[in-house]
Amino acid sequence: MNTKILIIGACGQIGTELTKKLRSIYGVDNVVASDIRKLNIDIVNEGIFEVVNALDYNQIEHLIEQYHITDVYLMAALLSATAEKNPAFAWDLNMNSLFHVLNLAKAGKIKKIFWPSSIAVFGPTTPRINTPQYTIMEPTTVYGISKQTGERWCEYYYNIYGVDVRSIRYPGLISWSTEPGGGTTDYAVDIYHKALKDSKYECFLSEDTALPMMYMDDAIRATVEIMQAPAESIKIRSSYNLAGVSFTPKEIAAEIKNHIPDFTISYKPDFRQKIADSWPASIDDSCAQQDWQWKHQYDLASMTVEMLENLK
Repeated sequence: MNTKILIIGACGQIGTELTKKLRSIYGVDNVVASDIRKLNIDIVNEGIFEVVNALDYNQIEHLIEQYHITDVYLMAALLSATAEKNPAFAWDLNMNSLFHVLNLAKAGKIKKIFWPSSIAVFGPTTPRINTPQYTIMEPTTVYGISKQTGERWCEYYYNIYGVDVRSIRYPGLISWSTEPGGGTTDYAVDIYHKALKDSKYECFLSEDTALPMMYMDDAIRATVEIMQAPAESIKIRSSYNLAGVSFTPKEIAAEIKNHIPDFTISYKPDFRQKIADSWPASIDDSCAQQDWQWKHQYDLASMTVEMLENLK
């Protein structure tokens, strides 16, 4: 049977890149991009696009039937910093959109689901260095609480109903093609923009705040690879740890200085510092390496070259 894909939340930071990649693999006509609003961007103009509300079960079901969808990538969510400003809506969006898709799979309407989790599932009581796959999870943000709950439901639907749902815990993601989207790790995107524009940056985290990060190309590849892996290789049905590279604002600034010698950075931590302090500094992703042969390609140096060249 032909793979037919629906991406919900296709206009977001990950969704835009993922849509392009999936269209290049499966063909433009086999990938339906959707979001709550129609933006004037490439993925809207260069293929099938539908306006859909991720909270509307009937709209999603209609699209699945209309386009004979087999795989759904549910990328719609309110991110960490934004979610803190509107907790009730964040919970509603992050949880109910997932239930809709899980229930459609349970009803046999779709074959496979990708749902992203996040390092936000961890909390201040989690071991911060080389955070293991199985560990204490006491998230302190609305986003983290919704993602941890979502992981439990994914596992439940797999165990009880046999729903083929797959997930990875994204670290902070760094991409040149979309603007920062309200996440705590987004300083690491913004810093490149400001370095090229102003040669200076005021960071909302302190200089030694280490966080796990990943270049977007690696994250997209991981997403495609976990979905293409045979079902029997996917041993974890909550969500896989995924690691790329860990660094501090001070380290990324030093790397940028190699390319822009007069670049300067200052620090003015705000409410996001508390969020960052509750997250891991580095991640152990040996389960993903073992089960579906995951391996990241970009380090801080190669990522910085890519970011600066593409942003120019």
